[in-house]
Amino acid sequence: MLKCQKCGKTYEKFRLVCECGGLLDVVMEFKGSFERLLKKEYLDVRRYLNFLPINEGVLPKLVLPITPTVEMDVENVKVLFKLEYLMPSGSFKDRGTYVTISKLKEEEIKEISIDSSGNAAISFALFGKAEGIKVHVFIPEHTSKGKKRILKLLGAEIHEIKGSRMEVHWKAREFKDAFYISHWYNPYFLEGTKIAAYEIFEQIGEVDYALVPTGSGTLFLGLYKGFKEIKNFEKAKMPKLIAVQAEGYESLCKRSKRKSKLAEGIAIPEPPRKEQMLKALKETEGFCMSVSDSEIDRAFNDLISMGFLIEPTSAVVFAAFKKLLERGEFEKGSKVLLPLTGSGLKVI
Repeated sequence: MLKCQKCGKTYEKFRLVCECGGLLDVVMEFKGSFERLLKKEYLDVRRYLNFLPINEGVLPKLVLPITPTVEMDVENVKVLFKLEYLMPSGSFKDRGTYVTISKLKEEEIKEISIDSSGNAAISFALFGKAEGIKVHVFIPEHTSKGKKRILKLLGAEIHEIKGSRMEVHWKAREFKDAFYISHWYNPYFLEGTKIAAYEIFEQIGEVDYALVPTGSGTLFLGLYKGFKEIKNFEKAKMPKLIAVQAEGYESLCKRSKRKSKLAEGIAIPEPPRKEQMLKALKETEGFCMSVSDSEIDRAFNDLISMGFLIEPTSAVVFAAFKKLLERGEFEKGSKVLLPLTGSGLKVI
């Protein structure tokens, strides 16, 4: 069931926003313990089907893996790198796509449109190709050549837009020839990204901090929702959420005059779920911080040297971690989650 944050109206059918214009959230009631609800016969995303608002009869053909978490000790802090870039399309976006595609199949929707800086477009194009769903992707003209090549390979209908990421968004919303499924608004997308929190809990247990690259907030809010559900099941503590943003595109903290050219994946200055993210920061006693291109570049090279073949946007969390480590933010022995969100192989 979908419920409006603003007026409380509920819906059963797939839609992005309420008739009143309010944002929608998925509301689920869980019966049973965390352990009993796990489908332990699976070692992939199907392990968590009982926590998702989907019909098992219309699951996507592509099955998502449980991504590994690599632990490293950095100055007496346990850094937990969650390798989200190992998803089939090379980014964490596959989590939200998986749930969304299931709902599209349930309602027999065969043609969709989406705006993206690249990763969400590739994810939906990949799943669309597997399911016979036509996918129109609206991307910035400056999207990396590597991502454009993959979109062509997957048979997506590409609409390149001159201008900012926000202008791409409005062009996609104006397109009337397909069902628009913006991952910015899409409540089902968050249901997919929340599963990363379930995986982390099974792999590591409780974590103290989670640094999350934050533009539209799909991973940030998904992790918040997942950790909150785990807290309700297991009485586990909530990690302090730290929203990491790129200079010039901050929405949750003071905006810089300089604009990042490296963090294209989070270059979203006006996310629709901004108020929801601010509430999550307050509830978890977290905060927002931004990083510069020089800091991103150094962190990117560090991560590549450590064996993580990621795109520059993914490096923002390590850049932020290093700054916070210097400030003495982390207690000795703290567990700090750093999701690495996108593959560097797509930007070559």
